[in-house]
Amino acid sequence: MSPQMRVTRSGKVKPARHRAMQPWPMLWLVLVWMGLWGSWSPMIVLTGVLAAFAVVLAFPLPPISIGAKVRFGPLLWLIGHFLVDVLRASIQVSLVVLRRRPVKNAIVTVDLHSDSDFVLTAVAALLTLVPGSIVVEARRSTHTLYLHVLDVDDEAAVERFRAQAFAVERRFLRAFEPLADGDHPEGPAQERT
Repeated sequence: MSPQMRVTRSGKVKPARHRAMQPWPMLWLVLVWMGLWGSWSPMIVLTGVLAAFAVVLAFPLPPISIGAKVRFGPLLWLIGHFLVDVLRASIQVSLVVLRRRPVKNAIVTVDLHSDSDFVLTAVAALLTLVPGSIVVEARRSTHTLYLHVLDVDDEAAVERFRAQAFAVERRFLRAFEPLADGDHPEGPAQERT
């Protein structure tokens, strides 16, 4: 990925300098620092803030945009539905193990409707975290997921799983509404400086 370029007053083209103080990376660095020390004392917090400040000054990161607007109501619905899916799938996997009968598995292809890499990655992660299915391949060029699914007896079971995967994608797209080109926080790509 090439760096973003900007034109200076003198007409020279230089890489854009990113602002050093980014609050979210600093917060995460402080939390990691406190986790490493295993303490929440004021001195540990203070040294964590100082360490985070030094890290973001020494290694400024470009701002990351996910290209989506987070909608908190649908996000809570996505998380709640995900937790229910994990619980239900855990019970189903337990029953499959306890029945002690031969299990038929399948590789199920899911062609996602969205062409976003962010959506592909997130949906793949959500489907893999639910017991009984795991992504074995993700094709970025076609936005296709290949999942190994436990206990698939027939074509109807394949279609049910595929419908569940599409439902996860729909819930995710409602929670993370894609931005239109003009809505990008930094403006259209060609106008960024």
